[in-house]
Amino acid sequence: MEPARSEASILPNGKGCDLGEETCVQMKSMMEEDHRFDDPDGALAENIEFLPSGESKKPRFTDFEGKTSFGMSVFNLGNAIMGSGILGLAYAMANTGILLFLFLLTAVAGLSCYSIHLLLKSSGVVGIRSYEQLGMRAFGISGKMAAGIAITLQNIGAMSSYCYIIKSEFPLVLQAFLRADPNSGEWYLNGNYLVLLVTGFVILPLALMKQLGYLGYTSGFSLSCMVFFLSAVIYKSFQILCPFEEFTSNSTLAHIHSNETVGHAHTYHNGREVDSHCSPQMFTINSQTAYTIPILAFAFVCHPEVLPIYTELRNPNQRKMQHISNLSILIMYVMYFLAALFGYLTFYTNVEPELLHTYSRIDPYDTLILCVRLAVLTAVTLTVPIVLFPVRRAIQEMMFANKTFNWIRHVAIAVTLLSFINLLVIFAPNILGIFGVIGATSAPCLIFIFPAVFYIRIVPKDKEPMRSTPKIVAACFAGLGVLFMIMSWSFIIIDWTSGSSSSLGGH
Repeated sequence: MEPARSEASILPNGKGCDLGEETCVQMKSMMEEDHRFDDPDGALAENIEFLPSGESKKPRFTDFEGKTSFGMSVFNLGNAIMGSGILGLAYAMANTGILLFLFLLTAVAGLSCYSIHLLLKSSGVVGIRSYEQLGMRAFGISGKMAAGIAITLQNIGAMSSYCYIIKSEFPLVLQAFLRADPNSGEWYLNGNYLVLLVTGFVILPLALMKQLGYLGYTSGFSLSCMVFFLSAVIYKSFQILCPFEEFTSNSTLAHIHSNETVGHAHTYHNGREVDSHCSPQMFTINSQTAYTIPILAFAFVCHPEVLPIYTELRNPNQRKMQHISNLSILIMYVMYFLAALFGYLTFYTNVEPELLHTYSRIDPYDTLILCVRLAVLTAVTLTVPIVLFPVRRAIQEMMFANKTFNWIRHVAIAVTLLSFINLLVIFAPNILGIFGVIGATSAPCLIFIFPAVFYIRIVPKDKEPMRSTPKIVAACFAGLGVLFMIMSWSFIIIDWTSGSSSSLGGH
């Protein structure tokens, strides 16, 4: 008698259904549900992986035969994690202190790894690599719709924020590079035209890719741009001395004055005079500290992309996908901490919520910083297609679940989504703040609540009773998500009632 096989021991050798053929997935999962609990040791998986697969070794996952390599999957997931929020982490460190920031960042990275573990474990039990179908298996049609709507709203909000950054920042970068008059009325300094051009000629062609794996190359380039950003932040931390003088209107005098300022600051420090604004704090509590906790809690949002990346992974198993997730989170963890640390050690309490704007206070025409701003815009642009992919898949799951792939429908969904986002960014930028409210609800659901409750419902009780340690921990994890949701809502209400905007931007 053949021993029970884990998810990790099966290779997708046979031809499976296309991305939209969930009927095949559901039939397969119903037939094999009793044999789909993961082998925790995974030892059998590694032994079988090197053996030729006979016809009796049928693939566990029949939704898609993946061909994406380990490295490309790391690039795609890392790009999904990395967002414009990295620009505000130095400000977060200024309001928490180095040690508290490090503790919070480490805790959030660990929680994100655990959350992905719950998703992968649930996926292995039922043999389905779709967030929406996990919801379907756990709570029926209501669970499927809840997951699909949360992914759609969360990622549309993220894409809208990225497109708004392109609209607002790209004209300023071009203006600084060209030393152009902002009132000249040139079309290439108009953010509305620029966001349409970038969307039409860069984002849309990439968003039309049928498979997420093809975006691994652009994701790698996007991450390279952020590495350039990090390198510049580290370099500038040794070049800019605190306290610094802000840029003056006369560029010639400003350049001379800047040199004098550096010398003055150097003497200031050699004279052993200590400025309270130029010394690092290990632990800080102030009125802004509480706002940084939800921001850090959502720093590793990538859960809508995890299962699509898992779907296209070559020779998939739970251990391999968990390694991809852990490596991606580790890389982003290091980059986040270094960017926050050196940004904070450059400006200390003078750092602004948007780090690059602080550099512009010293010299808005600094060539290196202008190149960095252009690199960040490039990275943000190349992130949009990655974020759009789960939305397109969620719409497919909710509206066309039993239909095969169709290029006309595929193109129509992508064009409609990007057109809607551009209309919001161009004609109604004031209502983009609504997505902050939506994100305060959808992000905790996707990161904490859904993975936990799906896990509790999907994993059979005969394997893990309701009072078992794994399910108790998962229940506590869901409760933590509810707590983060309440905190986020509370801060939004405080901002609305006070007429301020104290909370930082999100992912």
